[in-house]
Amino acid sequence: MHEVSIVQALIEHVEQEVRQAGHTGRVLRLDLVVGRLSGASADSIRFAYELLAPDTLVAAAELHIEEPPAVTCCRGCGARTPIPELVDRCPACGSPAITIEEGRDLLLRSIELEDEEPKKNDE
Repeated sequence: MHEVSIVQALIEHVEQEVRQAGHTGRVLRLDLVVGRLSGASADSIRFAYELLAPDTLVAAAELHIEEPPAVTCCRGCGARTPIPELVDRCPACGSPAITIEEGRDLLLRSIELEDEEPKKNDE
């Protein structure tokens, strides 16, 4: 299950981004995009996240995963067709002249952070 290494890299990346931003609050939410043809399973990512998140900066963060469908575009007939799995021909006309335009993404879309408490001056 390569999703474990994906989640390990995700957690490391989030920790690095938060550190670089100088933020000291908690991470509240992570938004991921896992396309249907990305080669990763959203369910396996969720499972790996539950195993790896405790005792990290993202321990309290909600994991939200968007799973956009894959879309083909046919150079023959011009059809843009959502597909549930990889195909080698246009679902509309049967032409092999297709490209996969969407559905291969595997990315961290956003990190939501807790608002930091303003520092009080001792005067």
